[in-house]
Amino acid sequence: MKHIKPLIIALFISLFNLNYGVAQDWANLKMFEEANKKIGAPSEGENRVVFMGNSITIGWLNSRPEFFEGKPYINRGISGQTTPQMLVRFRQDVIDLAPKAVVILAGTNDIAGNTGPSTIKMIMDNIKGMAEMAHANGIKVILSSTLPAYDYPWRPGLEPANKIIELNRMIKEYSEAKGHIYLDYFSKMADERNGLPKKYAKDEVHPTVEGYKVMEPLVEAAIEKALK
Repeated sequence: MKHIKPLIIALFISLFNLNYGVAQDWANLKMFEEANKKIGAPSEGENRVVFMGNSITIGWLNSRPEFFEGKPYINRGISGQTTPQMLVRFRQDVIDLAPKAVVILAGTNDIAGNTGPSTIKMIMDNIKGMAEMAHANGIKVILSSTLPAYDYPWRPGLEPANKIIELNRMIKEYSEAKGHIYLDYFSKMADERNGLPKKYAKDEVHPTVEGYKVMEPLVEAAIEKALK
């Protein structure tokens, strides 16, 4: 028994240090810190575009690297992130890179509760915050619809479909009111359940190559429109 108490104390200290470390970089500011330093300012005439998002955005680069090759596109997706985390890192991962446009794809992890309870208004406020920061710095704003999701495999039973529809309605209205571009993935990808079919996402959340192939011409058209 006398050996148990020191083990418990050691375990407590390990857990504390782990949680403390996570808390110190809640928005994962370290993820792209070095990469951002190496990028430098855009060259003359460069139509730089930053893709800001979560696992769906970084998964795009991992699954379809050829889409990004040879283009002035910078991917700044971080798996699992919610809009408050993106808002915290938006200056260093978007503004400081001086792009001509930013593509923001966000919201589904908020609805899943990845960083705690979140209302649709809270999500929208964070998206507005990112859009306002970009606009104030002369960056064209492309606001993507949140992708369809009938259920989340890591948080089953939340019934997110109707919340996503409501969020997308708000994103579209805000985009139109502010002169931003609304990028509608949802209507091109949703099935009869207002979910994401397996042909586009095996887990019905994260796109497959076929899913990204649907998204690519849509985002290219939005970027072209933004840069005109």
